[in-house]
Order: sequence, then structure tokens, then C-alpha cells
Amino acid sequence: MPANERVLATVREWVEKAEGDLMNASLVLRAGERGPTETVCFHAQQCAEKYLKAYLSFRNLPFPKTHAVEKLFSLMPAAARPNLALREQAILSEYAIGPRYPGWSDVSFSEARRAVALARRVRKRVRSLLPKSALRRRRDRRNHGASG
Repeated sequence: MPANERVLATVREWVEKAEGDLMNASLVLRAGERGPTETVCFHAQQCAEKYLKAYLSFRNLPFPKTHAVEKLFSLMPAAARPNLALREQAILSEYAIGPRYPGWSDVSFSEARRAVALARRVRKRVRSLLPKSALRRRRDRRNHGASG
């Protein structure tokens, strides 16, 4: 596989994983106030993180293993960065670990909705920077691993 195709395949994988996280966050959010809002925030953070990594992969910009959204932002050219304030980036980063463990305060439904809105802003910006070929889904995943 040529290098360019390998890069696009990697970007596609990041995008698919990010879309899965956004879907999880959105589905749980539909449960309303009774849904596990900390899970919504976790998946919103994961969506944003993976979209940022998709962009960095596409541009062949190395990045560390990190959940720190601020760090990933700092690796992007300024003109390419999604419109998120540093505090919004930090909030998303906190959702990677904090709310999933005891000791974290309850996450309100409005806070969970805001986390998804932040993830959607990152998603929209990054998708506008990626080629359409990197945004196409792989073929039917239901047959993944099925033998003929």
C-alpha cells in the first residue's frame, strides 16, 4: 500500500472511532436527565481527541499518546485549530479520566450537552480540513471477520 493510502487508511480509522464515540455520547444524551452524563462527557472528549489525532495523522505531524486536548491543539498550525478556548480544551481533557472514577462530582445534564457541543465543534472544523476520501466509511462492518 502506498504511503499516501496508508495515511488515509489511518485517518479513516481515527474518524470512524471518533464517530463511534460521538454516537455513544449522543445516544446516552437522549436518555435525558436519567442517563449517565459522565459517560456522555467521556465519549465527547474521546470524539474530540480522535478527530484531532486524525488531523495530525493526515498532516504527518507526530503526537504523543495523550488524552490532553490542549496538547493536541498545540501541535496543530494555528490557522487549522478548532475555535475552542483554552478553558474549553482543558474541560474536555478532564473528561478523559476524571468523571469515570469515584470522587468526581456529578455531571449535570447541561454540562453533558455542552461537552457534546464542544466535540461537535472540533468535529466540524477537522472534517472541513480532511479530504472527502478520508471521511468515507469502510465497507459494511457487519461482515467484519465473517468467514465465507
